[in-house]
Amino acid sequence: MAFILKTFGRLQLVDEGANDVPFPEKGLLLLAYLLTTDQGSADRTTLVSFLWGDAERDDTLATLRKLISRMKARQIELGINILSSQGNVVTLDRESLSSDILLSETEDGVEPFSRLKLLVKLMNQPFLESVHNHSRRYQRWLAERENCHIALLGNTLRAASRLVQSPKESELLRKAAVILFRTEPTDPDTLQMLIEIFQAEDEVASLRSHFEQRRNAILRGIAARTRPDGDAISLRPTSAPSQPKLAAALPLEPQDSRMAIPRLVLLPPKNQSVRPQAGFLAASLVEDITIGFCAFNSLEVIAPYSAVQIGHHLETQKAFFERHRVNYILDTRISNTGDEVTLFAQLIFFDQNQIVWAERFSLDHMDLVKDRRSVARRIALSVSSEIERHEALREDLNPIAYHRYLVGRRHLTRLTLPNLRRARKEMKAALSVSPDFAPALSSTARTYSKEWLLTARGDIELLQTAEVLAKQATETRPDFADGYREFGVAKLLQGAFDESAEAMEVAESLAPHYADVIADYADTLVHCSLPAMALRKIERAIELNPLGPDTYFWTGAGANYALGEFEASLDYIGQMADPHLADRLSAANWAMLGRQDKARTFVRRFREGNPDFDVDKWLSAVPSKEQWHRDLYREGLKKAGF
Repeated sequence: MAFILKTFGRLQLVDEGANDVPFPEKGLLLLAYLLTTDQGSADRTTLVSFLWGDAERDDTLATLRKLISRMKARQIELGINILSSQGNVVTLDRESLSSDILLSETEDGVEPFSRLKLLVKLMNQPFLESVHNHSRRYQRWLAERENCHIALLGNTLRAASRLVQSPKESELLRKAAVILFRTEPTDPDTLQMLIEIFQAEDEVASLRSHFEQRRNAILRGIAARTRPDGDAISLRPTSAPSQPKLAAALPLEPQDSRMAIPRLVLLPPKNQSVRPQAGFLAASLVEDITIGFCAFNSLEVIAPYSAVQIGHHLETQKAFFERHRVNYILDTRISNTGDEVTLFAQLIFFDQNQIVWAERFSLDHMDLVKDRRSVARRIALSVSSEIERHEALREDLNPIAYHRYLVGRRHLTRLTLPNLRRARKEMKAALSVSPDFAPALSSTARTYSKEWLLTARGDIELLQTAEVLAKQATETRPDFADGYREFGVAKLLQGAFDESAEAMEVAESLAPHYADVIADYADTLVHCSLPAMALRKIERAIELNPLGPDTYFWTGAGANYALGEFEASLDYIGQMADPHLADRLSAANWAMLGRQDKARTFVRRFREGNPDFDVDKWLSAVPSKEQWHRDLYREGLKKAGF
């Protein structure tokens, strides 16, 4: 009868029917070790050191003698002769025992896909999982064996990747790559090999090249344009950015992880589709996306097992992300958009709870089983590129400045005058220690432009200050979308429609999936008297950031009002966390619907905080490119009782 020594998973001896054959565990471990020695033999001192470590030699030699005696007795019972001893040497007859233990020198000549299939089957289980041995010789041997397994898998994977022809073979490559990435997630050679196997290198280079060419072309185009007064539009950098000043002798706070490699967690996809088969592929999709991140070695990915566990416990997610220094979260869900099955993916910057990238992928035009890897790779490349871009904005930051900036950003989530002034105080504190910190410059600019909107006093100095600060941000960081966005907002509110639109074009091209940028672009289009285009933009922004700030819904309300969709405008206002901010627009909507009672309620409430409000003075200050647009707003406000 043939017997097999199994070393992957539980260490055991089985017969040809795969039945467990009782045998001393230390004896099985001894057999496994002898299988890996040059001649299948070892002296007793070496075996003692391997099995028991540096214990008292006389005692352990006696224990070894007893073990070998038990093994020989068991051999006689089983009718086999696999172990023998002569003097000080113990020898294994390799011809009499089969094993799954991986010996690279015996693999020559084996067809790569057959070998890869075996490796995937074995290495999906831990090597010697049930063995608990703490001797130094054993630990060194174990590490050597695992390194041998990894090398064998890597070499076989590379050989098989050159011969792949069928979808089944591609699927086998994917499974092998998942195992290899799991064992060597940061090894540069492994990462490079996986890039080559999955043909990601060209895509990465192409993506980066396209991004650089697009950005440079836009910057050149803007720099070449001139204003009506003959001056060049000042959006291009006029000087090299200066280095942020470092705080003297200030240690980083424990929670500060900006100097470390950014960490990403991929939450398990949610299946909200009516097609169950889409959900069956969710786990494989996560693995494929993880493999895609091999294209970038400047990123750490939380292991899929942990991600799946935390994905099912919403109440503990925040604590998990903080404890494990997670910077980015990739959230995915499979759903139906009409009759179409789609995959929606969004990248969240956890430090600020900010959505920095999102995209929806159609899964109807492809065989998801066959092509999910190509979809996953597109997601991984896009996300990796976005993280690199986003991380570049946070390089070399002063920790005090960054902390004050984050505090200030929280105050900008709800637009009230007290919150704007709190945010401005924090941003100024950040700039006092890091004057060239572009995010703080652009955020300070935002506080001034939003104050101009909320106070409705037409104070031009607020907008001029916002413009100067935003221009500083673009000069400091010419690839920073927020700087161009705030420049565009300040120019818009001063009635410079063309300059505003150009700046917004730059901002969107630098961050094409940045919901806040798209929302402000929509607002610009409203004031440019293009409400239909604006509505499409703001709907896209809300899709990317469904729990976004009130300004999103305010912009949507304004676009609908300009289209004469007064009830739809009120619906948008109703979605605001603080609809009081839009009391003027609510009053105008109700008046245009013929509900004077409702309209006057909002007029009274607005005048309580703004007793000196004058319609004509305010409309002369609020930019609208077309006269019909301004007339429509005046009509509604006058009917309401302003």
